[in-house]
Amino acid sequence: MLREKVQKAKRIVIKIGTNSIMNAPTKIDYKKIDRLAYAVSALHQEGKEVAIVTSGAVGLGASTMNLKEYPASIAGQQALASIGQGVLMNLYSKFFSHYNQHVGQVLITRDVISFPESYKNVSVALDTLLSKGVIPIINENDAVSVDELNHNTKFGDNDTLSAIVSEVIDADLLVILSDIEGLYTANPATDKNAELITYVNEVTPEIIEMAGGAGSKFATGGMATKLQAADRMIRRQKAMVIMKSDEPSKLFNLLAGEEIGTLFMKEGIHSDKQYSSIGNRS
Repeated sequence: MLREKVQKAKRIVIKIGTNSIMNAPTKIDYKKIDRLAYAVSALHQEGKEVAIVTSGAVGLGASTMNLKEYPASIAGQQALASIGQGVLMNLYSKFFSHYNQHVGQVLITRDVISFPESYKNVSVALDTLLSKGVIPIINENDAVSVDELNHNTKFGDNDTLSAIVSEVIDADLLVILSDIEGLYTANPATDKNAELITYVNEVTPEIIEMAGGAGSKFATGGMATKLQAADRMIRRQKAMVIMKSDEPSKLFNLLAGEEIGTLFMKEGIHSDKQYSSIGNRS
């Protein structure tokens, strides 16, 4: 069964986007954060090692400052990230503490990953947190990251960051919680005939074509960046799932082997059967 790899996953990275922790640019979804904290704490209690890659610092900064939209300037966005990151970690610490679970903040820039010594330090830091039973809460350090010639310290999006974190800690599974159920054959918002694709074994040009738009006005990610993350995971012989973030407790169902969302995984890892590059098999 293809979903066996999901069931057997020991070390898991969960990525949650801005749209999944905020109802609007000025409204935080406290229930969603609480449910995520509950689900991850319960998984940890079951023996899973879980790291969270979270977006939302800029969004929470805008919420804190009662802004209706993000500023156009990089400096303005970085200021919001600085304000919002503290709020974001405070929320995670508060809700995880309800379930007697410790969390630790880790902020990363791309240059940290680019150098062997700093890469090793990040790996050791995350491994140490996980070994001590602490849930790492990871985000890009948006307050200081820049994207300039000869000085690129930005990942650009947290879908990419979550795939890189999965590599750093050698995670078995990456779960991207999104505001969409998974990868569809067309845009389900505009095409009533769009069908959910439950299994992909290779990110082909055909599949990339299905990615559609580049995300909402309040988030930097879109299906295209999720497919890039999936491609990284597949190349490492690991698994990735895109699933809807509406109820984080569905993570239990996912890890029980239920066919939820879209599974990206190289065929043949746990089965002798052959599958097409797009299929609806569990």
